[in-house]
Amino acid sequence: MAAGPFRLSADTEAAGFQLAAFDKLNRSTNTEALERAREVSGPLWVVTDEQTGGRGRRNRAWIAPKGNLAASLVMATGVSIATAATLGFVAGLALERAIARVAPYLCHRISLKWPNDVLADGAKLVGILLESEPLDEHRRAVVVGIGVNVVSAPEGLPYPAASLASLGVETSAQDVFTALADEWRIAVALWDEGRGMGAIRDLWLERAVGLGAPISVQAPDGVLAGVFETIDDMGRLIMQRADGTEAVIAAGEVHFGTLATKR
Repeated sequence: MAAGPFRLSADTEAAGFQLAAFDKLNRSTNTEALERAREVSGPLWVVTDEQTGGRGRRNRAWIAPKGNLAASLVMATGVSIATAATLGFVAGLALERAIARVAPYLCHRISLKWPNDVLADGAKLVGILLESEPLDEHRRAVVVGIGVNVVSAPEGLPYPAASLASLGVETSAQDVFTALADEWRIAVALWDEGRGMGAIRDLWLERAVGLGAPISVQAPDGVLAGVFETIDDMGRLIMQRADGTEAVIAAGEVHFGTLATKR
């Protein structure tokens, strides 16, 4: 499918969203978005279909080869850092719905992995990275970075990865982005500066992978193992451990199933 220009729908433009699109970026869209945070009056999307100098979680390389989607949404908010972190769940929902728009037949194969991944048949299709920095004493800039494997998936990873093309989907980064921007607009309105996180939580749990299954989490203070029970209204993972106690985990790297039982 031939790629056209990146664009926002009329409804998303009318809602005040702005767009900065690039043919190629030699740094991350998150970095570009943060540098523009003080210049824009409303939420801004920074987007490209070729990123050569990006970064993911734990400063891992995040490269978007030509045809994949790298996008970052920067917005100013007065909410706490903990509340801003729940925007990762907003992004997960928006992405799941966007993929359903471009490929409705994939709906039953898409799931959400805590905290910030979108999977297809258990393989990573999308990564999400949140960053923020203060703007003034009352507000901070929050950037939601999103990488979608549209035409290709990275190889040599310690986990399976998929692309939309490998799943038989003929689409472009541009079409995925337009759908994503629309679904983000709807989901972030429901989030409502964190006041609607309960509703976001319920929708996210409907699509969550691994609920009720063995899980291990590489947390800052070590590996925790147990059964994945739920997430709370701040997006923290609730785990039931073997001794019957409950663990509440704000951040960490998750492993399910066989991997979880070996850790």
